[in-house]
Amino acid sequence: MAPRELEELRTQLDELLEKGFIRQSSSPWGAPVLFVKKKDGSMRLCIDYRELNKVTIKNRYPLPRIDDLFDQLRGSSVFSKIDLRSGYHQLRIRESDVPRTAFRSRHGHFEFLVMSFGLTNAPSAFMDMMNRVFKDFLDKFVVVFIDDVLIYSRNAAEHDQHLRLVLSALRDHQLYAKLSKCEFWLPQVSFLGHVVNKDGISVDPEKISAVMDWSRPSTPKEIRSFLGLAGYYRRFVEGFSTLAAPLTKLTQKHAAFVWSDKCEEAFLELKSRLCSAPVLTLPAEGQDYDVYVDASHVGLGGVLMQEGKVIAYGSRQLKIHERNYPTHDLEFAAVIFALKLWRHLLYGAQCRIFTDHKSLKYVFTQKELNLRQRRWLEYVADYDVEIQYHPGKANVVADALSRKTGKVFNLTADRLVEEFLLMDITAGRCELQSSLVVAEPSWISLTRLHQKEDPDLLHLYLRAERGELPDFSIDEAGTLKYRGRFCIPAVGDIRVLICKEAHGSSVSYHPGSTKMYHDLKQIAWWYGMKGDIARFVSECYTCRRVKADHGRPGGKLAPLEIPTWKWESISMDFITGLPRSPRGFDSVWVIVDRLTKCAHFVPYKIDYSMKKIAELYLDEVVRLHGVPVSIISDRDSRFTSRFWRSLQEGLGTDLRYSTAYHPQTNGQTERVNQIVEDMIRCYILDHGGAWDERLRLMEFAYNNSYQESLQMAPFEALYGRRCRTPLFWAEAGERPVLGPDALEEMEVSVKLIREKLRVAQERYEKNANRRRSDLEFSVDDLVFLKVSPMVGVKRFGKNRKLDPRFVGPFRILERIGVAAYRLDLPASFPGVHNVFHVSQLRKCVRSSGQVLDAVPQLEPNLSYVEVPVRILEAQARVLRTKSIPMVKVLWKNQDLESATWELESAMREAHPHLFP
Repeated sequence: MAPRELEELRTQLDELLEKGFIRQSSSPWGAPVLFVKKKDGSMRLCIDYRELNKVTIKNRYPLPRIDDLFDQLRGSSVFSKIDLRSGYHQLRIRESDVPRTAFRSRHGHFEFLVMSFGLTNAPSAFMDMMNRVFKDFLDKFVVVFIDDVLIYSRNAAEHDQHLRLVLSALRDHQLYAKLSKCEFWLPQVSFLGHVVNKDGISVDPEKISAVMDWSRPSTPKEIRSFLGLAGYYRRFVEGFSTLAAPLTKLTQKHAAFVWSDKCEEAFLELKSRLCSAPVLTLPAEGQDYDVYVDASHVGLGGVLMQEGKVIAYGSRQLKIHERNYPTHDLEFAAVIFALKLWRHLLYGAQCRIFTDHKSLKYVFTQKELNLRQRRWLEYVADYDVEIQYHPGKANVVADALSRKTGKVFNLTADRLVEEFLLMDITAGRCELQSSLVVAEPSWISLTRLHQKEDPDLLHLYLRAERGELPDFSIDEAGTLKYRGRFCIPAVGDIRVLICKEAHGSSVSYHPGSTKMYHDLKQIAWWYGMKGDIARFVSECYTCRRVKADHGRPGGKLAPLEIPTWKWESISMDFITGLPRSPRGFDSVWVIVDRLTKCAHFVPYKIDYSMKKIAELYLDEVVRLHGVPVSIISDRDSRFTSRFWRSLQEGLGTDLRYSTAYHPQTNGQTERVNQIVEDMIRCYILDHGGAWDERLRLMEFAYNNSYQESLQMAPFEALYGRRCRTPLFWAEAGERPVLGPDALEEMEVSVKLIREKLRVAQERYEKNANRRRSDLEFSVDDLVFLKVSPMVGVKRFGKNRKLDPRFVGPFRILERIGVAAYRLDLPASFPGVHNVFHVSQLRKCVRSSGQVLDAVPQLEPNLSYVEVPVRILEAQARVLRTKSIPMVKVLWKNQDLESATWELESAMREAHPHLFP
């Protein structure tokens, strides 16, 4: 260091020691020091923590996007800026991490007690703290970026109140600001390299001067530095990526550095554009947006505007694979780029996108789309967007301003008749021009007719006429509107009519309550609208039967009681469908002791008689462990047969079955089944041959493997000692235990095992119930029952089932235990047990007078055969050089979204009545 820097180092070290920010250190860590010149000319002491940062686990706390911060300032005219004094030094470091911050200098070895500049997690940690301090003010009148705080208000009175709140928060948290860097009550403020006032946002001339004074780059690194600084202001430069393309090419790997005339032109043009950058307006809330997009062989570009004023420019260069796109896809990519770039503004707002590619105007009605276009179309569907065509680029803004801003339905002529037949629409003054029509839904006509019959709306209407309610207005037709939306009267069934139109019409397809509310609130309003929509959707019979659950599973976990002794309570199940062995075995009977987790794996043939099953049970369980008190199993026909029940009744064993179609009741055996199947797979992959010959060794391996819940192996839990195995021949500490000592030691061992199982159960129950919700019903409630619909046709030679659906409703007869219910099932459910776990049920909420459809005929395994209703569409699919005729089929118990494509030949053969 220079003598002046050494003197400054001594001064700052003394100051830091006096303040208690650092202390003498003997840490093995040590980083070098350096100085950085501040804006006011003073020197900031910095530590080179690059080596420490390499081994530091990164804190991924997000820093805010600069564009998002400025978009919050719309409508503000008074500003104040606060900068904290040595902000990082106001945040303490955990004592265990202090030695890692050590740094070395000529004046000694020191370590920081507070956050130091240069630590990789310093910005994230400080940003987290600042967000906690100002959490009640963020997005309202405060913007925070690390240690910079900006307070913005619409007028002086508001600003006075806002300033007091912010300063009180700083005082309460003992955070101190540097007065020389604070500015108050400003009509214009410089913040994060931008100048903000009531008119909009512009670049900071002091920051741009660095760009203007930049000499011509001579290396790729210098180009990256220039583009990094200039790119910070890319929102102010139209087509920034296209202009910078010649410079960007020089930064690519293995590219030769040749400064051409194009590079010189691009360099000078960027400096010129930044020097004359326009003032961008801040977006106004509640107003529509206009987006102009364009694409070229170099890049994509867009302009975001509002009421003819530019809000931002956006652009990027094409990626390598995008250079192969056809023109249509390239123009469509520009639309997607603009929607993603300004999603935080466009999502939930109405916007018009203008393009000079005319075919994009019809993309919503285009039938033939490739996979990429379909994916993009799904993304566009999330926005309230209308794509319009403007010829050429010369008169873009004038063309946009000359367009009508009213809401229209864009329907092509060939679909017009179909849409009028499917929707209840009354056409008023219609003008068919260029396949466009202006239509009025019937609920609007009814609203205009009956609006004054609602006393509440009539009161609002009179006040709006007197100008007492700025949010309410009266249009030319004399209709009361709230912020431009129709006020729907509580007269007759108008509100029900609009809900039906938005929920169950041919163009809505049963959206959820949130989506439906956000769609309707753009055109309609009434008191309690959101609650009415949620109630309407919850009473929709089609939604309750068709839609799958996306929330937390219903029913809290209710563990079974822990057995009091070994082999007193067992669980059992069959693993079927295994490859047949040379001796004819194709299944495994898994029997598990619920206390010690000790198991028997018995090879089994699927065609065994009940007499043979009883013999196996006596040999494998009763002979070795005695008669159990209880057996837990599923409702397999072998376990529910009269013979099996009579056998267990004679032995005095209680049979306990899992609820219908809820295997979690017997979760222990289900888990062991998975382990056995994995063992068999591993054996076949490693050794091949007959799996049944090694089943006894698999049982030996399982019983001598560590169990987390027991914290020991099942063999040790059963016999009180570790097993001698090929890996462990000598039992450590083995000693003879005889007489009363053996009994006492066994009782202590069982108590210890039961305590460990209790702790494991409580831990599992706590973790499982975090992801579950309480779901309870009452006797006589109506509920839907989850079923598995089975399609009765082949799809390219393979049978498959559609997604789960619900049937019913059925009345609850009684509650069984904690989480099961007995249902009143009809006679059309032969062989189906009527006790179900709560997770298989869904409550039926219906309005008065609602007529319910008949329940489909179910199979004993709770599946039903689907029946096709009609053919929606026919197409020929090309597979290599062969054309395959396909038809789109609507199924009886499914909605239009679940329609499937089937082979036309198969459908003609199975259902000829569908083809006239």
